[in-house]
Amino acid sequence: MSKLKSAAIWVTLLALLLKLIGFVREVFIAKEFGASDYTDGFLLAFTFVTLLKTLIKNGFNSVFLPEYLKDKRHNPQQADRNANGMLNYTILLLIGVTIVCYLLTPYIVLLFGDMTETTKMVATRITRVFFLFTLIIGLTSVLESYLQAVRSFVPNQIVNLLGTLVATLFIIFFADLWGIYSIAYGFIAGLGIGLLIQVYYLYKYGYRWEFTFNVDKQFAKTFFLLFVPALLHASVGHINVFVDKAFASGTVSGAVTYLNNASLLMSIPSAIFQSSILAIIFTLLSEQNEQKEKFKDTLYSGYQIGLLGLVPIGVGLLLLANPIISFIFERGAYTAQDTANTVLVLYNYIPMLVTMGIILIPIKAMYALGKTRKLLLISSTTIILNIVFNYLFLNWFGYPGLALSSSVVNFYYVLFVSWAIYQEMPKGEGTKVIKLVFKVLIPSALMAVPILLLTFFTPVSELASLVQLIILVPVGIITYIIGLYLFYREGFNQMLNFVKRRAKK
Repeated sequence: MSKLKSAAIWVTLLALLLKLIGFVREVFIAKEFGASDYTDGFLLAFTFVTLLKTLIKNGFNSVFLPEYLKDKRHNPQQADRNANGMLNYTILLLIGVTIVCYLLTPYIVLLFGDMTETTKMVATRITRVFFLFTLIIGLTSVLESYLQAVRSFVPNQIVNLLGTLVATLFIIFFADLWGIYSIAYGFIAGLGIGLLIQVYYLYKYGYRWEFTFNVDKQFAKTFFLLFVPALLHASVGHINVFVDKAFASGTVSGAVTYLNNASLLMSIPSAIFQSSILAIIFTLLSEQNEQKEKFKDTLYSGYQIGLLGLVPIGVGLLLLANPIISFIFERGAYTAQDTANTVLVLYNYIPMLVTMGIILIPIKAMYALGKTRKLLLISSTTIILNIVFNYLFLNWFGYPGLALSSSVVNFYYVLFVSWAIYQEMPKGEGTKVIKLVFKVLIPSALMAVPILLLTFFTPVSELASLVQLIILVPVGIITYIIGLYLFYREGFNQMLNFVKRRAKK
């Protein structure tokens, strides 16, 4: 367990660094290109390829990891042989996808919705670049599962870090030469370096590649039966974000950029939670699927950690959206009006901050138990609902309504998937989660009081955005901690114990 604790710390730090560099990248994009048809075209292509990457990673991970660990306990040699066979089949599949999708790019881009000619040109060219390197993009996603199987979590964060870092460096050094295409070239170069690091660590931890296509029939049958539903189950939030941007591309110039920047800010806390804490929780759930008491305790801990961290962040983001977005984006070609438009979208995305972070907990738990039928039913309805709500809310509220649609659908999703997993738990476990929500909501609401008082009754709102954040963020954090102590002592003690453990290390 000490190895997992150490990994959790390192992975969390790397995830924070990744998001910091991601901010820097978006700042340079905003400064160099603003909110325009060019940024819309790039973001449509980039969102599409990151959606594919997420589909591969979440789908493969949700099925491969629990099945591999289960086989590893009973027949280690067969488990490793299955792992090699699946990897080799995946490589062949990715090569085939590269050839087909590269040739069909102009038709695939039609999925991006109505676009201006400039947006369509940029989206087509960048999507074709990404398809040319599908093997690199896909393998970095697949190998995450292999590394998690040997409890190696840090290299996966390094891969994501390099993709973002090198893309940022390419903007700085090559934007004048390649324009907005420099971001795509840098992203691919960073993933390529990261792939080499993943291979090194796999070898270090004992994995040995073999050229074999020998896969146990039962393993293959289970994998393929679960893989397609897993693509849908584990990535529905990302699918809906892409659908939002496809709808937005037919509205006003820059709308895709506003949705992207707002969703990026909204997704940071949930992404850190998913990539660090959740990766470890899922490994534990996969190992404990035959130990019911430990399994339900780990499941509850996932909800508890997620709600304790994400709910107050959501409240803070709601209150401080304008200074945060202004500080991050408003410079160069990104105007004050662009900031105001992004803030409006962010308000509608905020509920999704919590649901998008938590949703993978019950999904991963269902896969660890091998329960998928209910997931398939619920997941399939969410995409349909999102398309329907997108159409309705776009007509009623304009492009900000697209963000509201995703928030509503994700709330529906997390509610019903949580209900499904707790149908498998002892009676009363689901009630504990409902009580947990209210226990966290009270101190989270309390933290809003001093922030609102300072905003409306002092000159704080007239100060520079960075100064506002320096003043108001600590006030919110301190108030939240006091609220936890007064209204949810168990959560306060757990947070205090966590800080103490970090200090000892």
